[in-house]
Amino acid sequence: MSRSIVRQSKFRHVFGQTVKAEQGYDDIRVSKVTWDSSFCAVNPKFLAVIVESSGGGAFLVLPLVKSGRVDKNYPLVNGHSGPVLDIDWCPHDDNILASCSEDTTAMVWQIPDHSLTRPLSDPVVVLEGHSKRVGIITWHPTARNILLTAGSDNLVIIWNVGTGEPLITMDDHPDLIYSISWNRNGSLFCTTCKDRRLRVCDPRKRDVVAERMAPHEGIRPMRAIFTKDGNIFTTGFTRMSQRELGLWDPTNFEEPIALLELDTSNGVLLPYYDADASMVYLCGKGDSSIRYFEITDEPPFVHYLSTFSSKEPQRGMGFMPKRGVDVTKCEIARLFKLLDKKCEPITMTVPRKSDLFQDDLYPDTAGPEPAMEPEEWLNGRDEDPILVSLRGGYVAHKTREFKVSKKNMLDSRPTTRRSVSTLDTNNLPPELLGRLLEELQNLKATVLSQEKRISDLENKLSQFTNGTD
Repeated sequence: MSRSIVRQSKFRHVFGQTVKAEQGYDDIRVSKVTWDSSFCAVNPKFLAVIVESSGGGAFLVLPLVKSGRVDKNYPLVNGHSGPVLDIDWCPHDDNILASCSEDTTAMVWQIPDHSLTRPLSDPVVVLEGHSKRVGIITWHPTARNILLTAGSDNLVIIWNVGTGEPLITMDDHPDLIYSISWNRNGSLFCTTCKDRRLRVCDPRKRDVVAERMAPHEGIRPMRAIFTKDGNIFTTGFTRMSQRELGLWDPTNFEEPIALLELDTSNGVLLPYYDADASMVYLCGKGDSSIRYFEITDEPPFVHYLSTFSSKEPQRGMGFMPKRGVDVTKCEIARLFKLLDKKCEPITMTVPRKSDLFQDDLYPDTAGPEPAMEPEEWLNGRDEDPILVSLRGGYVAHKTREFKVSKKNMLDSRPTTRRSVSTLDTNNLPPELLGRLLEELQNLKATVLSQEKRISDLENKLSQFTNGTD
C-alpha cells in the first residue's frame, strides 16, 4: 500500500488573521486613481496611504500606533499638483518617504516622528526629469540615497537624492513599464513592459543584459520580482486570460523553472516577497483573498501553502519589512489591506507552542543601515544588505537626525527664496537698497526665530509621544 509523502516545511501551517477592529485604521478615503500600484507603504514606524484629494495629489501618513478612526481634518502630505501614483519608504531611514505623481515629478519627504500637526507641502527635494507622469518609484536596497523612478515617457531614471541629480537615464523600453524590482544587492533590476517583454537591466552599464519575450502569453499587465537567489518570480495571464505565475532563471530564459495557472479573475496579481522565509504573497486588486507560496530548490519549486480569505475586496496592499513583525507571537509577515474607506492589518503567523525566540523562523534580516555610499555603488561596488538580529524584537531608532559626513540635501530643507545676489539692484537708489537689505535681514531673523520655536515644540511633542519626560 503506497503512502503519500507530505512535504516538510515549517511554513506549511502559516495562517492569516485580521487584527481587532480597534487596531485598524478607519475613515481613510483611499485614492480611486486607475493605476496598478499598491497605494500603500508601511515600515516599523508609519503607515502611508494614497488618498483622494481635491486640487492635486496627496497621501496620508499615520504613526502605526495611531489606530482607530482617522479625523477627517487630519493633515495630509500634499505637495504634488497631480494625483499621486506610487509611494515608497526609504529602507535606510524610517522617516524618509518618496512619492511620484501624474505631475511628472518625484518628491522626497521627511516625516516627523509624531503625528503631523499641519499639512506638509514642502518636500526635502523635488526630482524633475520625466516629461510624462511618473508611475513607479523604488529605493535601492543597499546604497544610501539612490532612488529609481520610471514614467510614462518610458524612461528609467536613477537619482542621488542627496544632491537631487540624475545619475543614470535608460531609454531601453519602447512602451509603458509595468513594474521594476531590484535584486538583493542592487546590481541589477528587472522590468515588465507593455511590449510583453521581461528584461534584466544593468543600470551602471546602461544595458539590458537579458530579456524574455512573453513569459506569459496574455496581453494583460505582468509583474516581476527578484528572489533572494537571483531567480525572477512573475505574475501574468495566459492567452485565455487565466492568471498565471512563473519562476525564471535569468541566465537561461528559454524554459521556466516553474509555470502555474491559478484562476480566471481579472485583477493584476501584485507579488510581495519575503526573502528571509523565501515566501511570496499574491494580492490581486479586486480580490478578497491573499494566496501565499513557498519557493524552494526542490520540484515543483513554487509550492502553494494556503489562502487567506475575507469578505471585502482589496483596493491595495502594504507589506511590512521583517523588522516590524512581532517575534514574540511567531508573526512572520504583516500585510495592510486597503478597503474603500479603511485599512486592515493582517498578521501571518506560524503556530508554535513555545514562547522562546524561534531562531529558525527569524534569520538575521536586512537592517536600516546602508551598506555603501552612492558614489561607491556608481563606481561598481556591490554589497548585500547589512543584517540585524530580531532576537528580543527590533527597536526602531528614535528621531534620526541627518548628520552625514558628506553634503546631503536630506540634512536641511532647500529654500526656494531668491538670494539677494540674483536681484537686479543696479537701478535701485542707495537709500532704498539699504532699507530693503535691512528689512530683509529683519525678516530673516524673524523667520529663524520662528523656525527654532517650531523645532523646539516639535521636539517636545516628539518626546511626549515617545513616552519620555
